[in-house]
Amino acid sequence: MQNLQTKQPKEKTIDPAAESSPEPPISTIPKQLVSRLLIYLFLSIMVVVALFPIVYIFLSSFKTNQEIMIGGPRIIPTVWQFKNYIRAWEIANFERYTYNSLYLAFFIVIGCILTATTAGYVFSRGKTRITKLIYYMVLSSLFVSIGTLSLYPQLTLAKAFGLSSSLWGVIIIRVFGMNVTQVFLATSFINQIPKELDESAKIDGCGFFRTFAVIILPLLKPLVATIGLISFRLAWNDYLLPFVFTISKPDRMPLTVGVVNLKASGYAASSWDLALAGISISLLPMLIVYLILNRFFVSGLTEGSIKG
Repeated sequence: MQNLQTKQPKEKTIDPAAESSPEPPISTIPKQLVSRLLIYLFLSIMVVVALFPIVYIFLSSFKTNQEIMIGGPRIIPTVWQFKNYIRAWEIANFERYTYNSLYLAFFIVIGCILTATTAGYVFSRGKTRITKLIYYMVLSSLFVSIGTLSLYPQLTLAKAFGLSSSLWGVIIIRVFGMNVTQVFLATSFINQIPKELDESAKIDGCGFFRTFAVIILPLLKPLVATIGLISFRLAWNDYLLPFVFTISKPDRMPLTVGVVNLKASGYAASSWDLALAGISISLLPMLIVYLILNRFFVSGLTEGSIKG
């Protein structure tokens, strides 16, 4: 009797995960593929447009002046002229200019970090009407572009303090000029830090600014890296203000001003090979610093929005 019994088919088990996530219809796959290809194509074009001038300048710095002038659209040098950098270094006194740029950038970076984080802490924790009014006034300057109109008043003020022909005039103006973007980033970042930490520090006897120095500042490492990178880029690439302040003191010119001074000099007036070598020297430090601090820069911009 057992042999005569018919075997019943086993019931198929259905995976609930498979039901909850059905495969996309075949008709939608080409559309997704096309949209992804268009995105990659757009990004590739943007990368080429952004990097081509840098690559062209760097490769052209190894060409002879004649090849640059009449060589046509050829990018790769026919004969690599490494001596262009040696000649540019010797003719333009780039050793001194590089030192001046590092000197200028170092103090501007340190000063901007201190002023931006301190101002951000005051605007974040200070809830008086005067503090809010000053904060809104600072933010409103984002929509006002003074540009070169502020150059003459700044130079006049620097002359009154005897700093019109010194890099310290540029440093003081850049540090205490209150970069609005940096202050806004600092205020937004500190707003995400729980105020219970301030209350605990107050119970332990810490004052307003001691709480900032002991409790808040160690938590601002991504923000400090972001402000440091932004201020370094502004200080390293700054041209007009350092040029005005060092026009009578060529030995105090930073690197960007020295590059233009090289092109305007009598020997290198028509020497594009030396000018492009000088431009490449001025570009390399900024690229190296950005590649090193890129991950801190991104986290500093985004961490404030995801902190709980």
